[in-house]
Order: sequence, then structure tokens, then C-alpha cells
Amino acid sequence: MKAIVHTSPKGMEGMKLEDFESPIVKEGQVKVQLKAAGLNHRDLFVLHRHEEDQPPFVIGSDGAGIVSEVGSGVEGVSVGDEVVINPGLGWPEKSPAPPEGFGILGFPSNGTFAEEVVVPANQVEPKPEHLNWMEAGVLPLAALTAYRALFTRGQLQEGQHVLLPGVGSGVITFILQYAKAVGAQVTVTSRSEAKRQEALRMGADRAIDSASDWTETLQGEKVDLVIESVGAATFDKSLNAVKPGGTVVTFGASAGDEVHINIREFFYGQYNLLGTTMGSHEEFRDMLSFIRKYNIKPVIDRTFTLEEAKEAFNRMEEAKQFGKIGFTIS
Repeated sequence: MKAIVHTSPKGMEGMKLEDFESPIVKEGQVKVQLKAAGLNHRDLFVLHRHEEDQPPFVIGSDGAGIVSEVGSGVEGVSVGDEVVINPGLGWPEKSPAPPEGFGILGFPSNGTFAEEVVVPANQVEPKPEHLNWMEAGVLPLAALTAYRALFTRGQLQEGQHVLLPGVGSGVITFILQYAKAVGAQVTVTSRSEAKRQEALRMGADRAIDSASDWTETLQGEKVDLVIESVGAATFDKSLNAVKPGGTVVTFGASAGDEVHINIREFFYGQYNLLGTTMGSHEEFRDMLSFIRKYNIKPVIDRTFTLEEAKEAFNRMEEAKQFGKIGFTIS
């Protein structure tokens, strides 16, 4: 099969399209003939985590397609089923944190930037009928991360005010859609005027220049919830924007891992700081029900073929995208 494979050296230099051995289906597994796949920041990170003494692997966590083969012992999944793949491995039920052994498809296991992928049968769910193949292919990782961050961890309620720094990523665009669907007020930030305008077109109530004085723009109003994915570059502003007793949920650090907190101000403010990443399969199913109920579709930035993989990776690395970058496979 054709696949985007990483060997060596680290980084994008070690990535290439090549013929890769077609995966074999074992007991409890299914093979999916992939129709589309989605690019995530994780796919950039694993290019640098893959050591040169480790075997080559197929990149990619997101994907959707048609079941082409079913292993022994599998029930409830049949050849010909149209499915989306949950890339979170080994986290069946909602819990405060993932269980020991939790992993993500696409490193070290072979992933979805290929014509075929084999996954445990309990990792696939029926493709939502209102989504086309590309929309389904880019959905899983970002939509699940967004759902857990906003609802399981952030406990967002109708009428609350949520702040989303760094709008434009796949996860943040999902959170914007989810929050508006349940009747929340949404403020976004971005350094890009084009991204701010696009967020307003999507329904954001306010869009702030990330470099500006957020307090001044918010006219002293404090928010109930911040979903942070930028990290050091915005964290102080995010915490300063939260009302006493409010919550910051963080799932990323695209602009710096280390932040410094005035701990006295923090405990006097009675703030909540919560981490999150991905989600359980229970939450994956809840997310699919939610997007069906509200007819939510991923925002597609651009699509590429597997032959254009480096162009797609460069676009994400340079943060040019608004929404999801996808691969058309078949």
C-alpha cells in the first residue's frame, strides 16, 4: 500500500511516500480502507520523537473509511461499514485521567496516512451521516479533544462566557462551534486579522488581537472559562481574564511549555487550573452524538493528496491554517 512513512533522520527530512507492507488483521481487529485522513500537531511532534533505532512507522492518527476485513471474534462491525476511527487507544470509559497504557494511533503504532490501517474493532464507530468523507476523516482527534476540554473538564453551561486564545487550530474551531451550539458567549484571540474575521463569521461574539490589552478590549468583563492551548505566550493574559472562581483548561503549549504563576493571587482568586488531553471512547461516542444533534461539521482549511504531504506539514508548522488540514486518500 502507499503510505507516508517516517524513517530517519528526525523531522520532516525523514518523511516520505513509499510502498509499505499492507497490515495483517488479527483477532479482534478490523482493516479500514481509508478514504480521508486529518493532520494534527501531534503528527509534527512525533517526527522528532521517533528515534533512528526504532522501526519505520506510518504517520497519522485521524481517519475514516470503509471496513474491508474483519478479524475473528469481532462482533458489531461488518465488511462494508462506513466508519470513523477513534485514535485514542486503551481508554474505554470516561475517567479523571487516562488509564495506564493509554496510547494514540500513529506512533509507535502505524497510523492513517496510508491506503489501509488495522485497528482494534472497538476503536471504530459509524460515520455520521451528515459528514462527507473528508469531514469524517479530519474529525476524530481534534473533535474529541475539544469535547472533553469544554464539557468534561470545563463543564461549560449555557449563558457562560468562554475565552479561546489562538483561534485557528482544529481543536479551537471545534470548541467555538460547540460553545455556540449550547448558547455560550465566545471571545477569541489571534494575531491574525484574517483569522479573527473568520471566527466572527463562524459566530464568535468578539475577536481580540492577541497582542492587545485584553482587559481593555473586554471592558473589564471577566470570563467563566478559558480553554488554553498556546501556553507561555498567552497564559498570564488568560488567567487575568478569568473571574474569581473561574476555570482555565489547558491541552496544549504551542508557544512555550513553562509558565509562571503568582501563587498568592491564584489562591486568593480561587481559580481552577485543569489539564486535559484527548478523551475516552465513551466521550468519543458522546461527541459523535453531539455533532449529530447540532449538525456540526469540521471547518476544512485545505486538502492535499498523500503526494503533497510535506506541503501540508509545512502549512501546519507555519500556523497558516484555519481549521483542519486533510488528506484525500481514495
